Amino acid sequence: MSHHDHDLGLSHDLPRLISRRRALGVMLGGLGSAVVVACGGSDPAGSPTATATPASGTSGDRIPEETAGPFPGDGSNGPNVLAESGVVRSDITRSVGDASGVAAGIPTTVDLTLLDVAGGGGPLAGAAVYLWHCDREGRYSLYDESVAGENYLRGVQESGADGKLSFQTIFPAAYQGRWPHMHFEVYESLDAATAGQGKLRTSQLAIPQDTCEVVYATAGYEQSVQNLAGTSLDSDMVFSDGYKSQLASVSGSVEDGYTLTLNVGV
Repeated sequence: MSHHDHDLGLSHDLPRLISRRRALGVMLGGLGSAVVVACGGSDPAGSPTATATPASGTSGDRIPEETAGPFPGDGSNGPNVLAESGVVRSDITRSVGDASGVAAGIPTTVDLTLLDVAGGGGPLAGAAVYLWHCDREGRYSLYDESVAGENYLRGVQESGADGKLSFQTIFPAAYQGRWPHMHFEVYESLDAATAGQGKLRTSQLAIPQDTCEVVYATAGYEQSVQNLAGTSLDSDMVFSDGYKSQLASVSGSVEDGYTLTLNVGV
């Protein structure tokens, strides 16, 4: 399977990529009137250094349920990296097990804070997140034929007493038809995550436009320039119905690497 499978037309994408909340909106005829929050940043060229802002999402916001997409690698659609020894790790730039590939790209840290919405909005300790995303070329390990033998850019981390967890990765590409994003699943525990059971939430993290434009102006991300220009957060098939609680805050620079920060209400 090549990465061109991301864009096989509406009949292929709609069952996989429309979120549960969008489906509800369709049934209620409310998609046309959905309120969306504009992406910040007035400089179309972006800024060489991103300024840190408070993390998106609050203790009262439950992050929207979204599709895991066609390339989850959690056993629900083919390969299952969750059963792989070494999948519990913070640095997901390298493959584990028998694979040895390393994903190239701008270093990026993903800092997530899990919040127990049902329990009043405090930290959700002892839960686990499985995070995955495409590489600099827009390919998903385990699925794209050129990296089917790799499992990089996939990993599991457990939240601490403060609900926090972190991944070290690379900045993902923009591929045709989608806004730059990362996928993640929240599980009730680390054991549940590695067993692929006890899933609490499936969602996606969106990356701000100004940061994407700066990163995609660097070597290795050339194909992302045109792909980014061809879509927007407001038209993206996942984020178009609202992304306030999914849009990460960003700090850092191309030279020093970036940090994406998001509060995840469960």
